[in-house]
Amino acid sequence: MERTILLVDDEANILSALTRLLRPLGYRILRAGSGKEGLELLAQNEVGVIISDQRMPEMTGSEFLMQVRDLHPDTIRIVLSGYTELNSITDAINRGAIYKFLTKPWEDDLLRANIEEAFQHYEMKRENDRLNNEMEQRVVEKTRELTRNLKMLQVSQEILEALPVAVIGIDSDGVIAVANSMAHHLLGCGGARPLLGEAAQELIPAELLACPGDAIVTLPDGIRMHCWQTTMGRLSHSNGVVLAFSPQQQLGPST
Repeated sequence: MERTILLVDDEANILSALTRLLRPLGYRILRAGSGKEGLELLAQNEVGVIISDQRMPEMTGSEFLMQVRDLHPDTIRIVLSGYTELNSITDAINRGAIYKFLTKPWEDDLLRANIEEAFQHYEMKRENDRLNNEMEQRVVEKTRELTRNLKMLQVSQEILEALPVAVIGIDSDGVIAVANSMAHHLLGCGGARPLLGEAAQELIPAELLACPGDAIVTLPDGIRMHCWQTTMGRLSHSNGVVLAFSPQQQLGPST
């Protein structure tokens, strides 16, 4: 990513000296002779670091950087000015408008090091913002997915309850995990006895559990059931079975 720096100073010789110092470092350098010009350049360019003089006509460096803070809060803002002007920019420092205060005349190595640090700070913040945005987007997408799955589950449950046959899902441990209203009516004493969480072999007649797939089975009380049984695992990771059945007719007394 290209690093762009904005230099703001009303003295052309200072801008030229800073440009000569920084150009070998590969920065894209923008120059402005006033705070107003600086704001115009910022409106048209993505700038990572600003170095501004404090004592400028019409708008001081601290006034300029406070506007930058409000308009471009991610940009790292540095004042390069004289020791004697420190008191005049203390308020801007305290209000977070200025990242660092460096003095004139500057030491080349120290200035280069501070600018490198400022760009690293800027890039780290941008990367953190990007990661946070990605995380927020993933949360939004996951929430949508969960909401959609919940609606599908509710629809599936309503369909299951509306079926005119009893449907029971038995997990791999032999425990009843799913049972619709018809199953509770036929096996749960008209719905009075809960089926979920109970051992299937204790509540479901052995004849139904032994159903080979699609068959007519006769229970000990003479009730004939049309029974369907299938193994789960095609659309899920379950190793259980689905058992569906409905009464056919009751046998009369033998003659």
